[in-house]
Amino acid sequence: MYAGRSPGQTYSRKSETMNKRETMLSLIHDSGPANYTPAAFFLHFASAYHQGQAAVDQHLAFFRATGMDFVKIQYEQVQPPFAPILQAEEWASMPLYPHEFFEEPAAVVEGLVKAAKEEALVIMTIYSPLMWALRLAKAEDMAQHLRENPEAVAKGLEVMTENVRRLVEACKRVGVDGFYVSTQGGESFRFSGSDFFARYVKPADLAVWDAIGDTECNILHVCDYVGSYDDLTPFLDYPGHIVNCSLEVGDRTLTPREAADLFNRPFMGGMQRKGVIATGSPAEVRQAAADVLAQKPERFVLAADCTVPTETPWANLRAAIDVAHDGA
Repeated sequence: MYAGRSPGQTYSRKSETMNKRETMLSLIHDSGPANYTPAAFFLHFASAYHQGQAAVDQHLAFFRATGMDFVKIQYEQVQPPFAPILQAEEWASMPLYPHEFFEEPAAVVEGLVKAAKEEALVIMTIYSPLMWALRLAKAEDMAQHLRENPEAVAKGLEVMTENVRRLVEACKRVGVDGFYVSTQGGESFRFSGSDFFARYVKPADLAVWDAIGDTECNILHVCDYVGSYDDLTPFLDYPGHIVNCSLEVGDRTLTPREAADLFNRPFMGGMQRKGVIATGSPAEVRQAAADVLAQKPERFVLAADCTVPTETPWANLRAAIDVAHDGA
């Protein structure tokens, strides 16, 4: 569709050529509409592409093939072996990972920074301390442990928070532009009838944001991968230049404009990760993307509400992104 496009350029039929990096930074810092609508989708790659140069090459191939407006790096590192947490007191022995542990993902970040930073922002995925902790314990067990021994669980979350902060620091040292920061814990089914989110989860999240600091472009992702939300109010004061979340909140379906107004910042999303983007034809995807764009706020990134299924055709993602770039 865009014959002659160089790697660092995106064309809109309504405006001049603009570097993708400049477009995203303009979206954040300028109050007016962008010269075109940026777009981005992401998925998990097969395990062969989780480390080293293979990971760098696959991320670049995906970025080029889809035409998306920033490089979003998936975090695929496996945590060191540690026995599952079965008793509340075991949280107090949560392992602190050495700085060397984070050299592997930082090397992928560094490779992509060297390859793509001149043309686009390079953004690293960060999972919250709770999400890391839940790799070592079942969610229902953690809730029970908080009731039995909140001090031990709080200690474990403190250690996991430091682990995540070490990852953030390692990525900043190699020049990452920002972070896509995923949070869970406020879902309607989680910690019901307690103040656990406010007392334990949110402070851990905000400590990670403190480590992120003033990097150039950060995206708050309110993740509903394992459950939906009745209320997004607890996240309104989270940092993040852009917010990405589902539009299904309780018994309401927000519009992209309403989501942007709610968070008072640019909104990224509009398409359901398991909907037409994953299962439809490119023509159906183009129509669905156009329908979303008809409801978009001035500062908007067309995207899914979360990571799309791995088997999603890249051609579908490119179709949606082309519609955004064409100004439809």
